[in-house]
Amino acid sequence: MLNSDPKLLPYGLRASVRALLIAVFALTAVGCATAPASNDAEAVAEYQETNDPAEPTMRAIFAFNQALDKAIVKPVAKAYREVAPEKVRLGVHNVLNNLRAPVIFLNDLMQGEFERALATLIRFLVNSTAGIFGLSDTAADLGIEFRDEDFGQTLATWNVPEGPYLMLPVFGPSNPRDAVGRVVDFFIDPLNIWAGNTETDWVAPAQTSAMAVDFRARHYETIEDLERSSLDFYAAVRSLYRQHRKDEINNGVANDDMSFPEIE
Repeated sequence: MLNSDPKLLPYGLRASVRALLIAVFALTAVGCATAPASNDAEAVAEYQETNDPAEPTMRAIFAFNQALDKAIVKPVAKAYREVAPEKVRLGVHNVLNNLRAPVIFLNDLMQGEFERALATLIRFLVNSTAGIFGLSDTAADLGIEFRDEDFGQTLATWNVPEGPYLMLPVFGPSNPRDAVGRVVDFFIDPLNIWAGNTETDWVAPAQTSAMAVDFRARHYETIEDLERSSLDFYAAVRSLYRQHRKDEINNGVANDDMSFPEIE
């Protein structure tokens, strides 16, 4: 079992808890959006549809995340694209997907998707062996495509409401349901359990950082174009995040063209 002493908790878990606490504080702190007058039906409907009651605070956090991206993630991703050949970057992406397979498998089971769980298990076994620890997506060549699942999606299939929109510091777009899902996924991930029991606390932040750089590098131009063309980049990210999550919940198919990096 994981260490129970808060001082000994793995770094990734401590970071997740801190982000959640900050998000909760943001929702109760000053800077909340002012609700429209109840007699303005159109404004009330728009306010409810946006479902972003702490928008001023969320925009401030978004600005912080953008600054962090421009200072660290974007330069690292750009250098990574310039130094690493495309085949190397693809291999890293495949390994990162393969490392998520146990969490995806468990969420498949919790959703009652037993056929998908079997496919996920076969993918993991094939790619971990014939695919050399996932460097090659051999399973996809056999017709077993990658399908992403997480506990946030699992909660959605259990009809748990998503709650208001959140912009988590460092981690990016979310909502209470997905934020809880992130923490649960951390706890059930065998890699994190192993890291917590072997005092290798660097594993979780290293994996998350690698995923952020991988995503930023793969979608470098798309993100830059979206930021340049959007009249309101914050609103665009909010809309795309919700569309992406809805697509994943309804279909269980990864479509990360519509998502944004979550970094640690």
